[in-house]
Amino acid sequence: MRRLMLLRHAKTEHDAPSGHDHDRRLDERGRLDAAAVGTWIGRHPPLPDAVKVSTAVRARQTWEIAGDAMQAAREQASPPQVEWLDEIYGAEPAQLLRIIRMASATEPAQLMLIGHNPGMHELALMLAGSGDAAAKKALEDNLPTAGLAILDFAIDDWNEVAFRRGELVRFTSPKLLRQALDD
Repeated sequence: MRRLMLLRHAKTEHDAPSGHDHDRRLDERGRLDAAAVGTWIGRHPPLPDAVKVSTAVRARQTWEIAGDAMQAAREQASPPQVEWLDEIYGAEPAQLLRIIRMASATEPAQLMLIGHNPGMHELALMLAGSGDAAAKKALEDNLPTAGLAILDFAIDDWNEVAFRRGELVRFTSPKLLRQALDD
């Protein structure tokens, strides 16, 4: 069994001071949302063994904040192996699938990818062949900023990950987490 966590970067400023999209930073809401989703992950194990993060500033900041919150929620957990990948920035689903399959070199049981739409949203939809119907319906609309899709695969090797083979076990977002607190 392998678990894949797809996390879109959190909310960002509209324009980076440099004028380059790659340099856009998280805004205040993004920082809060990254911490909230990181805390949620930390309280709902298993935690990722490996994390592959886009080199865009917003993705790196999302991981730094969410990763710290995740560790704080699960103090005894050892931190995951983190890899910063230029290829995730602007990647399409087929490119992201290749990145996921490359995890077979280290074989983590739980892998997290932190990246960008539209690729991450499209990938989540293309991988989910079965699973929680309400989660699939919610995910169909969008993978919002700091949105998290968790998929399980009945496989032994990351090379076996394929479209429509995943089971969507959970979809959550900062908005859904806030709504759950209000209930």
